Amino acid sequence: MASSAVQLLGFCLSLLGLIGTLIATILPHWWRTAHVGTNIITAVAYMKGLWMECVWHSTGIYQCQVHRSQLALPRDLQVARAMMVISCVLSVLACVIAVIGMKCTQCAKGTSAKASIAVSGGIVFILAGFVCLVPVSWTTNDVVTNFYNPVLPSGMKYEIGQALYLGFVSASLTILGGALLCTSSQCHENETPYQTQPGSIRRTAPSYRPPTVYKGNHASSLTSASHSGYRLNDYV
Repeated sequence: MASSAVQLLGFCLSLLGLIGTLIATILPHWWRTAHVGTNIITAVAYMKGLWMECVWHSTGIYQCQVHRSQLALPRDLQVARAMMVISCVLSVLACVIAVIGMKCTQCAKGTSAKASIAVSGGIVFILAGFVCLVPVSWTTNDVVTNFYNPVLPSGMKYEIGQALYLGFVSASLTILGGALLCTSSQCHENETPYQTQPGSIRRTAPSYRPPTVYKGNHASSLTSASHSGYRLNDYV
């Protein structure tokens, strides 16, 4: 039971991490306007993401536009796109593998490789979490470095967007869930009961015969001898 609970907890955490990674990949809140210097009082806020740029007006109007040129994008943005998509694909693949290897499912039930399949799903989850963590950390470092760069004007500085925070949380959940799936194999080995060999033969003691049976046989032999004309008592 402990192994099944650990597996289920790890899978749920990794699934939450996958959902968070998908949302962080789609949201345009990776970079947002830094309200410093001349931008403290402004009626317009800019936000940038991996796929689109958005403008928010103080009147409540929210406008977004997809990046027009895919090849003209900065190299770091293209790499971040690719790594986030790869992270999502790996997480989906890990979900399929983990479902097959979990004890609470009927897939591959009764096979010795079921625990190993669950561990493989956990390893893929951990890999997906680190793949998501790389572009999020990289982008955060660029935002912080440019924010404290005195050469850049205030209008070109950005702050950390909500999607980056979500990316950190999602990557942490994915890695933690994968680690729990990996540790569940040890619990599975400890809970494996001892099974007797099917070919073992059950030995039984020989049947017991009461002494009266033997006495009856002896009495009949004496009687048969007396019928021949001789009495055995005469020779005693």
